[in-house]
Amino acid sequence: MNKNRSRQLALLVIGLPMLLAVIYYSFIAADRYVSEAVVTVRQSSDSSSGVPGIALMLSGVNPPAREDTLYLKRYIYSIDMLKHLDQSLNLRQTYESEKLDLLYRLFPGISQEKFVKYYHDRVEVVFDDLTGLLSVRVQSFDPVYAQAVNRELMAQSERFVNEISHRMAREQMAFADQELDKARERYQQAKTRLLAFQNEHNMLDPITQAQAMAGLGTELEGEISKLEAELKNLLTYLQDDAHQVVTLKNQLGALKSQLDKERKRVASGGDARLNTLASEFQQLVLDAGFAEDAYKLALSAVENARIEANRKLKGLVVIESPTLPEEAIYPRKLHDLATLLLGLILLYGIIRLAIATIEDHRD
Repeated sequence: MNKNRSRQLALLVIGLPMLLAVIYYSFIAADRYVSEAVVTVRQSSDSSSGVPGIALMLSGVNPPAREDTLYLKRYIYSIDMLKHLDQSLNLRQTYESEKLDLLYRLFPGISQEKFVKYYHDRVEVVFDDLTGLLSVRVQSFDPVYAQAVNRELMAQSERFVNEISHRMAREQMAFADQELDKARERYQQAKTRLLAFQNEHNMLDPITQAQAMAGLGTELEGEISKLEAELKNLLTYLQDDAHQVVTLKNQLGALKSQLDKERKRVASGGDARLNTLASEFQQLVLDAGFAEDAYKLALSAVENARIEANRKLKGLVVIESPTLPEEAIYPRKLHDLATLLLGLILLYGIIRLAIATIEDHRD
């Protein structure tokens, strides 16, 4: 390749693109400012420190906090967040205002999907897996607007974290309250059945009454045994028709008759038998006792659920509030021009090598 063709190729491949790039960065490219904020999600039970950032780095990241912070990252990137920012801060209109910079402006009438992609290019959310910190960087053509967008992101992020946290607490408490209501209802029903049984049979405690009757039978048996021994002793020296013997026999007959009545009263009488009533009453008492224990456990569970819900409440911890940028970070003109120049030189070398190879094959 002769020098003229080589010079023309260099101008075409390197000179012209570099000239266009210099014109773009000098007169067209709009300054883009970046507002940065750093946050994390922490539970109310987590240990606090006067310097949150240092505490976070020392304590590490527990799995729930990491998971919640990643949820927050996804929410910041969501369409819901984009719609809110557009409604509250006229996001679309603001990014359409830069008319000259065709590479970074937002074109009117674009689809929602392209608007979301543009939003993702202007808002950068980075999660640090080591410290659990979430860095949020917002680009804008105006520094004040960049800070305003970042502040709104922080406000909505705090609302999101609080809503999720309180919703879980409400669900946990609602379940515990439902179980308490069920236990209270079962306890009330058990007491009602026990009271109805007592009123129906006109007995306060059939078990106590049965025990009393059993005790009476034992007492009668003891008295009968005593009188029989006394009668046997009298018959050793008195006749059967003796006044003392007849009197003692009459007493024995009366006691045996009374004992027989008591035994029949306890062991017979159809559905109204006292032993059956005592068994039914004992079952009702046990049911009421179990229901009362379950009710007490449910009360304790509600209190424990309330403590646990409060312990697990989460909040957004702002490590660094949204900054107000004083200098434009983008475009990085010298860096971009140098990178472009190196790329063009590499491209020029590849093209020259290809042309030289072709010419060698022709020869």
